[in-house]
Amino acid sequence: MTSDISVETGIHLKQARVDRGGQTVLHDLDLSITQHRVAIVGRNGSGKSTLARLIKGILRPSSGTVRLYGRDPAKRDFDSLSVAGFLFQNSDHQILCPNVFEEIAFGLSENGTSSKRIDSTVMALLQHYGIADWRDRAVATLSEGQRRLVCLLAVLIMQPKVILLDEPFNGLDIPTRSRLKRFIADLPHQVLMITHDIDSLNDFDRVLWIEKGRIHADGRPESILPAFAVAMQAAVERESSWEM
Repeated sequence: MTSDISVETGIHLKQARVDRGGQTVLHDLDLSITQHRVAIVGRNGSGKSTLARLIKGILRPSSGTVRLYGRDPAKRDFDSLSVAGFLFQNSDHQILCPNVFEEIAFGLSENGTSSKRIDSTVMALLQHYGIADWRDRAVATLSEGQRRLVCLLAVLIMQPKVILLDEPFNGLDIPTRSRLKRFIADLPHQVLMITHDIDSLNDFDRVLWIEKGRIHADGRPESILPAFAVAMQAAVERESSWEM
């Protein structure tokens, strides 16, 4: 699925390939992603997380190009890095500071924002989401769902154009998962979400189904998800038969 919208808008990959350990993980992808909410689905090891890390600039393409709103994320300068925020699947891979205020403020501190501005900006964000009393809480005392929310707020405060979410609901209980889904649904940013939770994707604009580092299918949720669910069920049944 392509778009005629300028490369200054959205995410654009041209013949983007990623090789790792002597193997090709992503094969010469051509993609234009301009929709508001896009899901990336596929089996474990299919290349979903590699694609997200490529878009963020955590990985460089072995060949081809990636552009986020006209910028090259592989340059890793502040302007390029600030275009996209990334929420890791495991909050332990993201949290750097001991308390909530410092964690959310970290990015602003790193780019030289004044202490007064940081304090007012962080508190405004905490108040907006009704958690101003979390300011001085130790991150270690938070539940996993609360930790992911703090990580997401640390991403939001940098005002990215794109937010990349890697399995944001994985391992959460049902009430926490529901709250986080509502939070994500209300985000005005462009969202790319990797997930196995296909029930959360019915209101997405587009689904990319990746298999073996290639785009297997690309379209609206109603045209992609039924076939994906059947394929995943068949894979589970094959694995079960091997274990017998």
